[in-house]
Amino acid sequence: MDFPAEPFRIKVVEPLRRTTREERDQLIREAGFNVFGLPAASVYVDLLTDSGTSAMSDHQWAGIMMGDESYAGSKNYYHFEETIHSLFGFRHVIPTHQGRAAENLLFSIALKDGDLVPNNIHFDTTRANVLHKRGVPLDLVIDEAMFPEKEHPFKGNMDPAKLERAFQVHGPGKIPLVMITVTNNSAGGQPVSMENVRQVSAIARKYKTPFIIDACRYAENCYFIKEREAGYGGKSLTEIARELFSYADGCTMSAKKDALVNIGGFLALNDEEWAEKAKNLLILLEGYPTYGGLAGRDLEAIARGLVEGLDEAYLAYRIGQVRALGDRLERAGVPFVKPAGGHAIFLNGGAILPHIPRENYPAQALVVALYREAGIRAVEIGGLMFGEKEADGSEKYPTLELVRLAIPRRVYTSLHLAYVADAVIEIYRNREKIKGLRLVHEAALLRHFTARLEEVE
Repeated sequence: MDFPAEPFRIKVVEPLRRTTREERDQLIREAGFNVFGLPAASVYVDLLTDSGTSAMSDHQWAGIMMGDESYAGSKNYYHFEETIHSLFGFRHVIPTHQGRAAENLLFSIALKDGDLVPNNIHFDTTRANVLHKRGVPLDLVIDEAMFPEKEHPFKGNMDPAKLERAFQVHGPGKIPLVMITVTNNSAGGQPVSMENVRQVSAIARKYKTPFIIDACRYAENCYFIKEREAGYGGKSLTEIARELFSYADGCTMSAKKDALVNIGGFLALNDEEWAEKAKNLLILLEGYPTYGGLAGRDLEAIARGLVEGLDEAYLAYRIGQVRALGDRLERAGVPFVKPAGGHAIFLNGGAILPHIPRENYPAQALVVALYREAGIRAVEIGGLMFGEKEADGSEKYPTLELVRLAIPRRVYTSLHLAYVADAVIEIYRNREKIKGLRLVHEAALLRHFTARLEEVE
């Protein structure tokens, strides 16, 4: 077998509807060639995101039935808090309805106009929240991350020399915090090494600057550390997680990833002043500090999911499933980000569709082709998501032009992913037939969610 069989049995199933090619063509046109606008019922294999799309376990569902819906001080909050204390070590735990709310709280209390936020690479909501507070996101990933075909065990690493240079050029007064995302989503779901976290932490401490980890896929990152980094092969994933967070002053987390739930997140901090400011803002924006926009049952599911997400047998299957999809594509010569990421395969849309210029969004055109031809929904991570307007109205495009096939956790079987592989390979063989797209409507921030496009004839 290419990867370990699923370490679980299936108790509940959801029927899937197969649509025709003609139906899908009509639906994608009505959606303005943006798969975010599609009805989910019209999607056969949904790889739009791994966020909030996981299947919960029987243990988590049992916890749902034990929800204490008290407005303040529910027993589920204390279990939630205790679990985070145990795994992450931070003193203050602030629940939120999802990760971007935690980011909003953090940047609201930490940023002033013009402040810079270094990260290995900001993903979409993190970048948008920094910009919304009139900050400047700095992406300081290692150079190897910009070469999709290049193999590197920790391609998500931040470049310590670039971080040091940012402090020297701008001064610590302009950098209120340093952030690192594990795994690095925008770089292809690539992990960050423990050594790199130590290096980044040391630089932040040198300049007396808080160091924050975006922890949404921390369990997958810990698995890669155990697998690839010297000195960690004999340690448990819990031990690795505790060490990872020991170098930080806090974290944001979307629990919709490695906590295996459909909603929820949190901000965890050591600093008392920041925590108090965050809690006061939380009451205004989310809810009381012991529920933070979530029901008691949601808090319970997160507490249980955080433990399940660190199970080594589950992670071996999870990462093995992604890797097996990558192996199928590699044998067929399909260009993608190597090595295979923790939560997704990132197709190299620019390399697959070199006949489509950047202004016609080749990665988004590939996303449209995947849906139109096979009923598969993926997401563009390229010029549409990360393009920036210059002062003269022209567009500045990111280096990478990718399509993410994000694999929901415990949802799809090996046969589903075999279907995905077959579809991608078939589309790759007929790639010259794919047309580019023209943007006809965009929002000021996070435009990829609501953009409308038309096909270039």
